[in-house]
Amino acid sequence: MILLGLTGSIGMGKSTVATMFRAAGVPVFDADAAVHRLQGPGGPLLSAIEAAFPGTTGPRGVDRAALGHAVFGDRVALRRLERIVHPAVAAARDAFVRRHRAHRIVVDDVPLLFETHSEHRVDAIVVVSAPAWMQRRRVLARPGMTPQKFAAILARQTPDVAKRRGADFVVPTGVTRAETRRHVDDLLACLRARGVRYCRPCARSSSTPKPPA
Repeated sequence: MILLGLTGSIGMGKSTVATMFRAAGVPVFDADAAVHRLQGPGGPLLSAIEAAFPGTTGPRGVDRAALGHAVFGDRVALRRLERIVHPAVAAARDAFVRRHRAHRIVVDDVPLLFETHSEHRVDAIVVVSAPAWMQRRRVLARPGMTPQKFAAILARQTPDVAKRRGADFVVPTGVTRAETRRHVDDLLACLRARGVRYCRPCARSSSTPKPPA
């Protein structure tokens, strides 16, 4: 089994690419969805989050607005929250991978793969990327988003150029959807055929090519 780490900064189109992997029959672990389950009604993290951030949970689970307010701009509070959430997400991911071990390829969709230093947990890294102007346009079109919030989020994320440098493969989304899908299909075809972490044809399609292992 090849475990691909799928990542990308906010607004880069990672969710779109994850959907393309699923459509191609690849199991995809969605870390964001796991967080919603863990923090939803009756979720196992509610008591720990409430103890650390009083008033941020209720019958419907975590009050995301209240929790966001509690940690926004506060690095210490954010790290406290991460120490609660990250181990639980890692356990959910490990269980998902075990359930799908019979598949040739499994994708681990990790928004903060580089930020949490999780590179060693996957066999190869796929970074989703788009031009900065397109990223900004996409993000600022979201309800409730402001330039200040966008800047604060970017400040907490590894820069796109560094992510592309650390990637084994880069999937572009600053192109047509059909072209992005072709990149995904080519990558999967190569990995399925060759069974290696780095396949030369796919690496050539990446903006950060690497030699075969």
